[in-house]
Amino acid sequence: MQNNNACKWSRESIVLSFSILTIVSSLIWPMFANAYPIYAQQNYENPREATGRIVCANCHLAKKSVDIEVPQSVLPNTVFEAVVKIPYDIQIKQVLGNGKKGNLNVGAVLILPEGFELAPPDRIPEEMKERVQDLPFQTYNSEKKNILVIGPIPGKNYQEIVFPILSPDPSTNKQTNFLKYSIHLGGNRGRGQIYPDGSKSNNTVYNSSATGQITKIFRKDKGGYEITIQTPEGREVIDIIPPGPELIVSEAESIKIDQPLTNNPNIGGFGQADTEIVLQDPARLQGLLVFFVSVIIAQIFLVLKKKQFEKVQLAEGNF
Repeated sequence: MQNNNACKWSRESIVLSFSILTIVSSLIWPMFANAYPIYAQQNYENPREATGRIVCANCHLAKKSVDIEVPQSVLPNTVFEAVVKIPYDIQIKQVLGNGKKGNLNVGAVLILPEGFELAPPDRIPEEMKERVQDLPFQTYNSEKKNILVIGPIPGKNYQEIVFPILSPDPSTNKQTNFLKYSIHLGGNRGRGQIYPDGSKSNNTVYNSSATGQITKIFRKDKGGYEITIQTPEGREVIDIIPPGPELIVSEAESIKIDQPLTNNPNIGGFGQADTEIVLQDPARLQGLLVFFVSVIIAQIFLVLKKKQFEKVQLAEGNF
């Protein structure tokens, strides 16, 4: 009997502990529930569409600039840096999921050529580790190791992100060749305006769903509004505004369908950039060096031969 009670008490304790942990987690990390790149990883097999558009732009509607720097060429089986820059004014604040203001997060998706991948920690040089830092890089999924994602991370500290990349070796990886390859970057700062299911976040403009007159604006205790609109047909339509956006309309005001009810609180955005890199064959470099040396030697012998010829001509003229 005691054993049964102990087992029952143990199960109840586990359930209670799990429930408490879930509640605490939702309170501590509410802003990360909406964070990319998890939406892209869950909903898209490949983050880059056939048109070249990176799918993060489906939710992050505002367009911002990003930049990427990589070496012009790299040797096989070597570690190099891909430097991603996501600039913005760190003084500005964004609307968080709970409607309050907070710092912007940043994130990026880096689409490398097949065979390129995240460098193992033991292959990263010490001087590079200082620039890479201890950031949580991860692969897009288990099958696409050439696609790397990171975020959300504090944009105040990481407007420049250094990805440590390991180049492939065609001598061991027969699917790669010594060619010029394209690299694609998607970089984001701030939250999105739309969720993958099509619903709006609180980081976007809310419009009127009907034409008519605003008869009542009710402010909720936890933030947000309920706006009652009286249509010309006598119907009452209620538009719900979540905490975050600020109202730009007032009671007794006449409005039209799709007219903005709030401001646009979004200050972030998403951007794409492309670059190229050459996987260089060491034998080609050696051959190029041999060619340059042979040209220099040939030029030297040509000059010496010319000097010798001039001396002979001069001696014959004096004779």
